[in-house]
Amino acid sequence: MRYQVFYRQPALRHTLIAVALAAAYSSASALPSFTLNPAAAGLNGTAFTADNILISDFSGVTFTSATNFVDNGFLQITSFQLGGSTFTPTGLNAGAGGYGLWFRFQATGHLTSGTAATVLSAPSAGVFDTLTYTLSGGNGVQTFAATPAGGTCTGCAGGILLASGSLIGGGVGSTLQVDPNTGANVFVPNAAATVSFAAAAGGFFQSPTPFYTVALTSFTNTISEIAAGPGGFAITQGGGSINFASPIPEPDTYALMLGGLGVLGFLARRRRS
Repeated sequence: MRYQVFYRQPALRHTLIAVALAAAYSSASALPSFTLNPAAAGLNGTAFTADNILISDFSGVTFTSATNFVDNGFLQITSFQLGGSTFTPTGLNAGAGGYGLWFRFQATGHLTSGTAATVLSAPSAGVFDTLTYTLSGGNGVQTFAATPAGGTCTGCAGGILLASGSLIGGGVGSTLQVDPNTGANVFVPNAAATVSFAAAAGGFFQSPTPFYTVALTSFTNTISEIAAGPGGFAITQGGGSINFASPIPEPDTYALMLGGLGVLGFLARRRRS
């Protein structure tokens, strides 16, 4: 089976995701900033300051029972933000003479409403039970893809380990949204999580010192980025954002955040139509 998706207007979608994150944590006046120095890790880039990381999700979700699932894949860092303005640091994803940054993650979870048999045809909700990840970087070109079995990366072998972490808390949810091409209701998943963040030794994380130890993540998708397959689905270039805001959300905050991300996905599609 061929899994085909179409990717349009990433800047608009990623900006909407960043706005959703900022709104979800409105108790903070601004996202905490940080300075990264790729050259200190041997990468073909220069130092820059940001407060938000924008990513594309290449992952696969498979159900191991009526309510349990496994999610694994790669998160490609595509750009950064500072004060709401999006920019691409010098060298990032710039081809053979540049460098790439990516997360490799594995997660498990279970549904609290809905089942594997109904998740593609009715709204659902759930929680992450486990999640581990690594952040790596490498010079040259990396190419990402995904099927329901998981995400893949060509060019990621031998990457430089920059950070790692695991789950503190998080949730998943799905909505049904109208496909403008067919008029059918289509399953669209979203997720949010808080994770620990342990920076590896070296000068990549230039400031603050010591670096942040908790990160907040959020992922929202559009109809064109989801491909259903046997026993699960693939996410290809789904939108996401990672920052170091606080405080850590309560469980009900994840539900509100996921609902807000679903609305933003609708608004993005409405603006494109």
